Amino acid sequence: METPQRDIDVAALNDQLAREHSIDDYYLKSSLPIRLIERRRLDLIHQMAGECVGLDLAEVGSGGGYVLRMFPRAKITAIDVSDVYLETARRNLAGYDARYVKGEIDKLDLPAQSFDRILCTEVLEHTLDPSAILKAIARLLRPSGVAVITVPNDPLIAKLKGIVRKTPFGRLLGGRVEWGADKYHLHQWTPAEFEALLSKHFRVVERASAPVDALPIRACFRCVLP
Repeated sequence: METPQRDIDVAALNDQLAREHSIDDYYLKSSLPIRLIERRRLDLIHQMAGECVGLDLAEVGSGGGYVLRMFPRAKITAIDVSDVYLETARRNLAGYDARYVKGEIDKLDLPAQSFDRILCTEVLEHTLDPSAILKAIARLLRPSGVAVITVPNDPLIAKLKGIVRKTPFGRLLGGRVEWGADKYHLHQWTPAEFEALLSKHFRVVERASAPVDALPIRACFRCVLP
């Protein structure tokens, strides 16, 4: 489901998100179910992208660098609109062959066909114009390249939160049921809705879900150019 575009300072919004929700804490200190879901999402991204040895690998919305850490032998470009996230990524990717670029990918003057692999994971729901971001990714991908793109299944997540709230455990948790940073999501999709958007720019050659396909909390797609 698309929401109307708004006059939003995307960089400021993401800096605020980074300060309010530590990306280090999210990956290292979240509850066990969330850590298991995210571990599975990372595994799927790694499988879909491959080892990327010697390849030019970019991540659009690199956050704190936790995805890029899985590719120590790639030539990495971390792209993000947030100075806070990029500073965290620099710490987490110390020793990697990495460069850091600040800005919105559709507004950056990067050469076409620059990358063998492009990752964009749990990012598009935070952007004003997801279609423009996907178009930019397609422009930057080499003809034989692969894009790995993931989004949260927010409609399902909302249903699960509603169920948890009605249980004794949910009442005990109180406001902590509102895990994550859903209030920063400008768009929501089911996996099928998002694949329809993806298909305007790419050919989807593989799809999978975390933690499992029967419970698709995170939808993951391996894409190539049409």
